[in-house]
Amino acid sequence: MKITSVKAYQVFDSRGNPTVETLVELEDGTQGAGLVPSGASTGRHEAKELRDGVPGRFAGRSVLNAVANVNGALAAAVLGRDALDQAGLDAALIAADGTADKSRLGANALLSVSMAVARAAAGTRREPLHAWLGGGQGTLLPLPQVQIIGGGKHANGRVDVQDFMIVPLAARSYEEALEIAFNVYHRAGAVMRSRGLLAGVADEGGYWPQFASNEAAFDVLLEGISAAGHVPGRDVGIAVDIAATDLFRDGKYHLVLENRVCDTDAFSNLIISWLDRFPIVSIEDPLAEDDWEGWSKLRAAIGGRCQLVGDDLFTTNLARIEQGVARQAANAVLIKLNQIGTVSETIAAIRRTQAAGWRPIVSARSGETEDAFIAHLAVATNAGQLKVGSFCRSERMAKWNEVLRIHHQLGSRARFEIPEFRSSR
Repeated sequence: MKITSVKAYQVFDSRGNPTVETLVELEDGTQGAGLVPSGASTGRHEAKELRDGVPGRFAGRSVLNAVANVNGALAAAVLGRDALDQAGLDAALIAADGTADKSRLGANALLSVSMAVARAAAGTRREPLHAWLGGGQGTLLPLPQVQIIGGGKHANGRVDVQDFMIVPLAARSYEEALEIAFNVYHRAGAVMRSRGLLAGVADEGGYWPQFASNEAAFDVLLEGISAAGHVPGRDVGIAVDIAATDLFRDGKYHLVLENRVCDTDAFSNLIISWLDRFPIVSIEDPLAEDDWEGWSKLRAAIGGRCQLVGDDLFTTNLARIEQGVARQAANAVLIKLNQIGTVSETIAAIRRTQAAGWRPIVSARSGETEDAFIAHLAVATNAGQLKVGSFCRSERMAKWNEVLRIHHQLGSRARFEIPEFRSSR
């Protein structure tokens, strides 16, 4: 099924920043679109999005060059190709760019085409996107990680830790997981409001806090979980994204809110003390993106007490995941399409993570769009977990809602499981 048309244009993400949307048409008239998100807290090893850098145009954040690259070099590379050959299509995109980090034409340009073709291919096959991406083998509905409190670059550094999230451990279905998330989200908000700690809503829909310390967030989460009628640690676990790379400079970790500076060992000990005191089941990016030795030591110290997730450490990059597995640096990988730039490479990263016995967590970005592609990706690959932000704002709810639709499509084939976050390993 040949690609007959590729057209891109500039649209806007959830922060109102420009981004790329591409529309692909096939020879039978089937169309598919791909919208690309953008992160605020980005790893140094991510594929590079292309922005124009012209101060007078959208404060330098326009993507008109990326759009031109889609309409020019990338269109030339894929027109006439078989849309049903995703791996070949993505290889052609990568070759057209010709750089290791996709910086010449832009990872945002490449990804928009890759996503659009995948969606068009599913359409021409008259299959749901998840069925096409997973060869019909995807049946596992993902367990949500839901942000309750936003911090770090998502809330202008109001607290140092980037995400305080919950994991609905007692849920017996995906629908029940969302109900638990709803209840805790609103109860925690009521707690913050009653104490004068609520300043608004952060980038991903979590509450923008007014805390005097990072640990104050744990107290609010615990009270919110209990007020919702659940037992912390048994019914609802806590997940945190430290985003430690954003805290790391001059060889030290800086907690600005508390005027505190730590070396790797001291910061690791702080993380472990939180694990001792609070019902944390998942910790993401507790150390900086190139602190391999620190990661391996922390993994050994934590053992199987919780899920240890690499985001900036791995950037959905197969070579870095291989290095992490060899070093035993983590036991889970955050998966983001735009960190690597094509659908095929993203799925390969998920498969390698699973082959290592680690867990993939499919994730959105802080600058999101209404595109729910990642909901399909999570189910298609049986990833098992999905992190899209909080339980408000339509660019977030679009993903949670899409999984509900997929559940209805799968019917009795749909599965839902709670991972074992703690083990003897």
